[in-house]
Amino acid sequence: MHSSESCSLAVKYAESSAILGAAPDVSLPLMRALMEGVHTCSAEAAGVTYADVDAAGLPATWCVPASVDGSRVLLYFHGGGFVLQSRHSHRKLAGHLAVASGARVLVVDYRQAPEYPFPAQLHDASSVYAWLLAQGLDPGDIALAGDSAGANLAVVTAIAARDDGLPLPAGIIALSPWFDMENTGSTVDSNAGHDALVSRAMLDGITSMYLGPDGNARDPRANPLHANLAGLPPVYISAGGHEALLDDGVRFADLAEKAGVAVTMDIEEEQQHVFHFMAGNAPEADRALAAAAQWLIEHTSFAGEPTSVR
Repeated sequence: MHSSESCSLAVKYAESSAILGAAPDVSLPLMRALMEGVHTCSAEAAGVTYADVDAAGLPATWCVPASVDGSRVLLYFHGGGFVLQSRHSHRKLAGHLAVASGARVLVVDYRQAPEYPFPAQLHDASSVYAWLLAQGLDPGDIALAGDSAGANLAVVTAIAARDDGLPLPAGIIALSPWFDMENTGSTVDSNAGHDALVSRAMLDGITSMYLGPDGNARDPRANPLHANLAGLPPVYISAGGHEALLDDGVRFADLAEKAGVAVTMDIEEEQQHVFHFMAGNAPEADRALAAAAQWLIEHTSFAGEPTSVR
């Protein structure tokens, strides 16, 4: 049974969806403004300081918990379908993940579609990963993380690093991942009555903006369900049971395991897309981030004990 506190995200999504549904020709700036406000569902993470930085020419924000091993870094890619949201909408979520993992979290603003279609986002993400390595960080002290489209970026960035001969990160945390640019997952339809935000129409529209006129929905750099996953570091997937995109994570986990990748997938029943936004306000979100941090410490080269999410 879900907590009463966890209903806040569904309400927020429903309000945004109602506005968008009432004005289907709504401008992209308004759509972006609506989805930027999702940060209101998160509480401030205690003891975290924030500092803006230029990361490989991209605006980024360090989220640094009070007690931190400065050598350990989570490189975090925000979601929003490669079109919406920013490091600001995800600052508080990333702050809670920093506290839970005891590591610095770097949240990056990569270029967005439709102004910059695929593969600009992958180029940016790969540049920031290479930038971190150039700072002298041990790759075993770096993990990649992200939610929704950002989880996609985390995975394809690791694939690109492998193919380019770069050392791989310690692990990947994928929150409510969106992997399938063909949008063929079974839960897109079976969870249509539960997901308060994501619909087939939304997915098709955002996919078109992301891939642009020349993109290919089966390109393994955009759709990791068509990629060679062999050799990737361990992957942790966290998703909500009411998500339209739930099947993306399930299918990826199956493909990755068949490729010899260690995968852990946790499903929080009755939860919405990126329910982790409710960190500090809903026990489901706190539990999921604590579990992700615990997995990172137990199953990768990260070391030490996790602290409380709140």
